[in-house]
Amino acid sequence: MHVQKSFAHQGHTLAHGTFRVRETVYTCAGRCQHPGGALVTRRAARLQQLLLPRRTVGYCVMVKVGLARFVHHRQREEIRDALQAEYGIALSTGTISDLARLFCEYLRALHEERAGDLRTALERDGGYPLLVDATGENGRGTLLIAFAGWRGWVLGAWKIPTERADAVLPRLRETVGLFGPPCAIMRDLGKAMISAAADLVAGLEQSIPILSCHSHFLSDVGEDLLDSGHAELRQLFRRHKIRKRLRDLARAISRKLGAHVARAREAVEAWQVQPGATHALPEGKLAGHGAVRSLAQWALDYVADASGADFPFDRPYLDLHDRCRRVRRAIDAQLRTPPEDKAVLGELTRLARILDPVRNEPAFSQAATALRRRAALFDELRAALRLRTRGRDVQGREPDTSEQELHDIKLAVEELTLSLRERRPRRGPAQDTRQAIDLILAHLDRHGASLWGHVIPLSTAPDGNVRLVDRTNNQLEGRNRLMKQGERRRSGRKTLADDFEHLPPEAALALNLRQDDYVETLCGSLDQLPSAFAALDAARRTRELAADTHSASAPHPAVRDIVSASLPKEDRDIVRSSAMNARIAAAARSRAPRADTAPARC
Repeated sequence: MHVQKSFAHQGHTLAHGTFRVRETVYTCAGRCQHPGGALVTRRAARLQQLLLPRRTVGYCVMVKVGLARFVHHRQREEIRDALQAEYGIALSTGTISDLARLFCEYLRALHEERAGDLRTALERDGGYPLLVDATGENGRGTLLIAFAGWRGWVLGAWKIPTERADAVLPRLRETVGLFGPPCAIMRDLGKAMISAAADLVAGLEQSIPILSCHSHFLSDVGEDLLDSGHAELRQLFRRHKIRKRLRDLARAISRKLGAHVARAREAVEAWQVQPGATHALPEGKLAGHGAVRSLAQWALDYVADASGADFPFDRPYLDLHDRCRRVRRAIDAQLRTPPEDKAVLGELTRLARILDPVRNEPAFSQAATALRRRAALFDELRAALRLRTRGRDVQGREPDTSEQELHDIKLAVEELTLSLRERRPRRGPAQDTRQAIDLILAHLDRHGASLWGHVIPLSTAPDGNVRLVDRTNNQLEGRNRLMKQGERRRSGRKTLADDFEHLPPEAALALNLRQDDYVETLCGSLDQLPSAFAALDAARRTRELAADTHSASAPHPAVRDIVSASLPKEDRDIVRSSAMNARIAAAARSRAPRADTAPARC
């Protein structure tokens, strides 16, 4: 071996900080070549294990940046300052962004490289239920995630142009190719997911249950059943400006109280606990103002009646309607013994006038009655499904459901179905009830078969043991919420449309690094992750040097994105460019050539 060249360069690692090294490259004296055509050379093996190819930054620094960015959701400035303070490594924010992107590429490559080991771990569990969901923000940055339910691992994550079956199916097939066929598929009720899951199972020619998420099913029924009535009630409140007028009254009283608002609160608290059969407001000007203000605030605090599960499980405008009517009845009782202070009496009368439309206008009572009737049917279905909206853990998992409980839930839904068919009015004025029951029965007929099949016999257990699949994909959606919460923490923005558009899909894979069993299977420990990445590069160099350019087989074609009618970022940059605007404007201003200047025909 002869010396080909010798050069000095910088290096940055967590163990050494910033250092300078002189590296010597040796080449074969006989000018021997590898099968791929490259000269036989030798470089410092230790540096190749420490530093990224063609870079001065170590694998350990890249891992540090990647974990801080995608696992702990730190900002670039935070990462830069921490590297400077703890390790004496000074990097620009642009370099940190570049290292974060590289970390994602290495993580995906290592994830696919270790797919065999991950698949073995899944097979020891008896397989894996495949949970599929797509998330995004305001229709942008659609991220498709394939998730192993029992282990809680993200198996794959991809950016897709839009949630369509022809964009989802190739990714599901890629997941099956790496990790084997799932024992069950859990998906939502979107047409794209339904079609993609059915096509995947049809292509596998195996009996794999396709399950509908009970939470999505119940939410879908509830929105179809209650949305129109709830929207009608919301429009009535907006038309009469009930909430605005209540807020204006409360603020006006607060301004009148001024610095005495604390004393007014104390007077109201004392009045609340006073015994007695009378319903009059408390005596005294200060206490009277505070009591009227509290009545208006109580009506506005209808969110306190919500369970936190959102619509359709909560009906906020129905809660507001009930509170307004209750306060209005209380005012009638308080006016039987009117307050002596004229200002307090005027405020109480004003509050009554604000709430009068809720009690007196027939449209309010009709809308509330119809909504309450439909909500009762929805609550019957919810009770039959026994779907919990409370009690989830941090990851979004539901409490364990036993095999017997699943059987009981199925029987309850079947009994409710029979009861609805018997209760359905065939004719007469009960048209709204008939339509509501028909809507629930239509959903049950359409999705009923996919609501059951959660009991999975374990192929690894000859004694006939079984394992249950969760009835919802809340575990995956909980993971998505964690990712969005982290991105909001990092960016400080409530709306993540632009952030999700630029977020690499491997950010979902990075959350696997919080789980010890995944890290142990992937690389042993997080401390060994830089060495695993270095081994990837070493194997890649070996393959490239050993490859015969004349006989090497063509690489497996990558999955191509389906061209969509939507406007992804790449197309949006072209469409909104000044050059495109100028070209269209110039063409629009042009005129057709005059007839006398048209070229002569032969």
